[in-house]
Amino acid sequence: MPSDPVEPAADRIVPDGPVSVGSPLQGTVAAVLVEVGAPVGEGETLVVVESMKMEHPVVAPAAGTVRSVLVGPGQQVGKGTAVAVVDLVAAARHEAAPARAADIGLVRPDLDEVLTRQAGVLDEARPDVVGRRHREGRRTARENVADLVDEGSFVEYGSLVVAAQRSRRDLADLIARTPADGLVAGVGRVNGDVFDESRTACAVLSYDYTVLAGTQGQQNHRKKDRLFDLVERMRLPVVLFAEGGGGRPGDTDYAVITGLDCAAFSLFAGLSGLVPTVGIASGRCFAGNAALLGCCDVVIATPEASIGMGGPAMIEGGGLGTFRPEEIGPLAVQVENGVVDLVANDDAHAVLLARRYLSYFQGPMDAWSCADQRLLRSVVPENRLRAYEVRRVIETIADTGSVLELRSGFGAGMVTALVRMEGMPLGVIANSPGHLGGAIDAEGADKAARFLQLCDAHDLPVLSLCDTPGFMVGPEAEATGQVRHCSRMFVVGASLSVPLVTVVLRKGYGLGAQAMAGGGFRVPLLTVAWPTGELGGMGLEGAVRLGFRRELDAIEDPVEREAAFSAMVASAYEHGKALNVASAFEIDDVIDPAATRDRVVALLRSAPPPPVRTGKKRACVDTW
Repeated sequence: MPSDPVEPAADRIVPDGPVSVGSPLQGTVAAVLVEVGAPVGEGETLVVVESMKMEHPVVAPAAGTVRSVLVGPGQQVGKGTAVAVVDLVAAARHEAAPARAADIGLVRPDLDEVLTRQAGVLDEARPDVVGRRHREGRRTARENVADLVDEGSFVEYGSLVVAAQRSRRDLADLIARTPADGLVAGVGRVNGDVFDESRTACAVLSYDYTVLAGTQGQQNHRKKDRLFDLVERMRLPVVLFAEGGGGRPGDTDYAVITGLDCAAFSLFAGLSGLVPTVGIASGRCFAGNAALLGCCDVVIATPEASIGMGGPAMIEGGGLGTFRPEEIGPLAVQVENGVVDLVANDDAHAVLLARRYLSYFQGPMDAWSCADQRLLRSVVPENRLRAYEVRRVIETIADTGSVLELRSGFGAGMVTALVRMEGMPLGVIANSPGHLGGAIDAEGADKAARFLQLCDAHDLPVLSLCDTPGFMVGPEAEATGQVRHCSRMFVVGASLSVPLVTVVLRKGYGLGAQAMAGGGFRVPLLTVAWPTGELGGMGLEGAVRLGFRRELDAIEDPVEREAAFSAMVASAYEHGKALNVASAFEIDDVIDPAATRDRVVALLRSAPPPPVRTGKKRACVDTW
């Protein structure tokens, strides 16, 4: 047995002549490695003593010759019991044997086995599979993860796991064909080049479609459970690449009948409202993969994505017909119905959007710029009936390049976006006059209410840009469940704890205007209007027609009647215009549009910071 290297001891005084060498602890002699008369060097093992299943070498204190061996194999010894006598060499008094340098390049067989297995899970070990993926214009799971996290920061969990199919497949085959059981999972940093490292830690899970079609197996369910537990304890944002076909029926290594006791879905859903969660759908995303995707705060999808709670096999098995995967929940459908928040050009763009989305929850930025705020003075037309693009207001008032609009293809009358002002992240809701004149319909109310929950859950202040004639009315609107949907804005608004600022750009009428102000004009920290603002219990034209119907009906000449109507509307406008409303202190002020950004930033910086949270503020963020 080779002796362990020892440190040089040139300054140590070594006695001449025979020295008794004792056992350092109580145990049993496992082996005697020297014979009487044998020369030994300093640090060379004389006897091995076993204690508590561990072997402990008893070594020579210096170079010399073995005079006698006092123990034999199997003999019990106590601490200090002499095991041998060594005649030390006088010349060794000041000359210790040099320590043998460890071979740091040596790879022992046990390490070599591990390194080989670890290399086997990487893309380089599967050139055929990776090549096929690239020919499809797609990236691998590991390429997406590497692009998302900062270089060198990813700590993977469960890389050596294989599919739970050992009873039906050879282990070597599982190692080669089911690396990581089809789920790359771990923790890394995102946007570390922009923010302090303490704010950039993120959990990442990426299903690998090249492994059993990205299906959810027993082992990768356990990996998700492990990661989701860590996410909750460490308060980490999550990015989930959800491509895959749902549950896997082929795993056989566990006594599972239904698998309905799987905890992953409950654990992941429980993170809603605690940490930001991002789901990315690229390619086919069905069943369990889609269920996890739908739990996310924001869903990003690429053009070829198909997203559905059931794939072709499940649909056909239910007797509902035969469909190609591309026909089930294509992007065009899932954008219009509000399932997808952000559309990416490809995998790389999806990762870029994920990094950008997470940045709004990582704190303020030091560097920023903005447009000349005087441009805001001309965005709203002087003609009060002329439509305009409210996104111009948002782009101008926000830091340049900082606007990230969510669900742009759904609820066209309501704009929801994440922005920055002087580097500070916040959320914006805005009515779009180009759709239904800015009236709030069921889709728009749902979109705004859900976005307000998202901002509140993660402590983002909210700026509300109001230009609405109110809630949409009429038989068709009521058929959509308008009453319930619109009331969500009041219920959510009443529960907000983050700062809210409402700016009336033009119209602020009725219940819709109150909903844009969190429930009423006294709810926000500040409620102001631009000079173009006009406010009232209902739209001017409707109020005049209802309030003065008898007088108008009494005028027989249609030209004279229309002139009287216009005069009444003009009078009502003067009564309800922003300056007059502010004079009655029903709003806080009327401001120069160019001063809006300064007002908002100054007030939000004056608000106390959100308290340090140890848990959730809200039970969850609605998935819808």
